[in-house]
Amino acid sequence: MKSYFGRLRWPLAFLAMVTVAIYACQKDGSTEPGPNADEQKLSIYMSDDPGFFDNVYLDIRKVEVLVDTCTSGDDDDDDWDWRDRCWWDEDRRGGKDTCEVWDSLAVSPGVYDILSLRNGADTLLAGGIVPRGVVKKIRITLGDNNSLVKDSVTYPLTSPSGQVKIIIKLRSDDWDEVASGDFRLWLDFDLNRSIVKVWNGKFILKPVIKVYTLKLTGSISGKVTPHAAWPVITVYNDQDTGFALPWIGGEFKVRGLKPGSYDVFINASNGYRDTTLTGITVERNRNTEIGRITLRQ
Repeated sequence: MKSYFGRLRWPLAFLAMVTVAIYACQKDGSTEPGPNADEQKLSIYMSDDPGFFDNVYLDIRKVEVLVDTCTSGDDDDDDWDWRDRCWWDEDRRGGKDTCEVWDSLAVSPGVYDILSLRNGADTLLAGGIVPRGVVKKIRITLGDNNSLVKDSVTYPLTSPSGQVKIIIKLRSDDWDEVASGDFRLWLDFDLNRSIVKVWNGKFILKPVIKVYTLKLTGSISGKVTPHAAWPVITVYNDQDTGFALPWIGGEFKVRGLKPGSYDVFINASNGYRDTTLTGITVERNRNTEIGRITLRQ
């Protein structure tokens, strides 16, 4: 289960990363005008909680947002957790209200290797200028070319009902306002929970997506060696949990953590001993560096 690092399909992963990097640079460095008084600029980034696969490819075709143009503040009457925000069913009410408008964001359609976006890596998934208001939902449309690679074998990845749309419910405070009318958020795919093996050689996608911003959350980073220990890192407390699979050099980073005190558990293999660090403080909009950890046999 932990031997996939040596079997990554680097040519495909590298091509996917170059493609999204070029797109991200174009968007970040663009000279497009800012939003008018009745508009707002949105940027949606994508990252990944790791999964025990070689690659996970999602065919992303379209990204839309549902904007309530009659509301400018926090009108939430729900207190749902981020785990409740994502489902497959097509939205049946959005857009019927004259105040609610579905608007498309600029996206670079293509197949994304989600597993290349971990340990602090991310990419600009979609962005653009939409009417001003409260963004209530994100709708991601997938194509048919979704798959995963495990132990160098490729398997198709489908949804339970055949739907190809992911709906993510938002709160108005889910966004970072980095400048007046300029908002950003991050979508973190929890692949271990999103991919379900129903029988041998058959996998389905039931997305679990964590929504977070950099201003309201913190991160923990460090380096675990040696690589031969195949370390799996869990960062946890009573309210939040994050995971990391370090790069080959041992570097890792877990983002999107709520402020608080965390323990870091390092699960090792190949005769190396597990290690736990306790009382690691996470603060908003800051990274906590825990340094280098050397595992012993």
